[in-house]
Amino acid sequence: MLIDPFGRNIDYLRISVTDRCDFRCTYCMDENATFLPRKDILSLEEIVQVAKAFVALGTRKIRITGGEPLVRKDILWALEQIAVLPGLEELTITTNGSQLEKMGQQLFDLGVSRINISLDTLKRDRFEKLTRRDKLEQVLRGIDTVSALPFKQLKLNAVILGGHNDDEVETLVDYALQRNMDISFIEEMPLGAISDHDRAEVYVSSDTILKRLQTRWQLTPSPHKTGGPSRYFQIAGERSKIGFISPHSHNFCSTCNRVRMTVEGRLLLCLGNEHSKDLKSVLRAHPNDLKPLQDQIVKALALKPEKHHFNLDEEPQILRFMSATGG
Repeated sequence: MLIDPFGRNIDYLRISVTDRCDFRCTYCMDENATFLPRKDILSLEEIVQVAKAFVALGTRKIRITGGEPLVRKDILWALEQIAVLPGLEELTITTNGSQLEKMGQQLFDLGVSRINISLDTLKRDRFEKLTRRDKLEQVLRGIDTVSALPFKQLKLNAVILGGHNDDEVETLVDYALQRNMDISFIEEMPLGAISDHDRAEVYVSSDTILKRLQTRWQLTPSPHKTGGPSRYFQIAGERSKIGFISPHSHNFCSTCNRVRMTVEGRLLLCLGNEHSKDLKSVLRAHPNDLKPLQDQIVKALALKPEKHHFNLDEEPQILRFMSATGG
């Protein structure tokens, strides 16, 4: 087992397999984003090796992220290798949904159990403005594709921005309910310097959204946990749950059970801090030996901080974008 300095059991790994994306969401990256050269990113074989090392150390859940993970060439091969690792209980993926129409069946067949899909609006013009791409219909067809398959769970993630999409909260819940999906509303995280909007001005707290939803649905706190930071509420009479990811209004660090690896092989110990360890150099110095990699992972846990310190009134202290972090 991996235990951090504050006694938290780290059994959840998020792996970014690419910093590239076919969208340019305004809260995630600039329109003219610069991506890493191929030589600086981990190969899929190296990513699988990291997964093996973590699972052998007690990791039970791995989430594959990006950028957009499904745009990486041969990603299905890597997912298949990870899905069959002895001891891994759950392989999940976070996606913008653009590739689900053509890849949904393959994802289910190779062992992905859960999919989180980013969907911030159901309005075509607004979707194009938020993502800088006119692909809403493509995403909705992808959601319909995976909704027809027996995945363990499907969930929508919506980043809510005041004056941009906060008037669609109820509509998004209705859409999720019609497909027996959960939905989580996310407070925007101050990662990377953006020019599209002022984060403090568009901030909408989870409590504000919850109060609005309670005027229409009967919501009760749920003990349901998926390994991530969402606080869930059960909707009376429905299978679906509503979650809130609240880095500002409800700091979730005390229960943090996860670390992240970027596509360049940096093991990030906290989303809101720069504490990290270089795993790429170890992988390339010992390409077929898990022991040095595992030793480095164990040592890295000493760097995991107690919590993040996000402040909307300050300039971003973390200059990497979410696309480079892997969510």
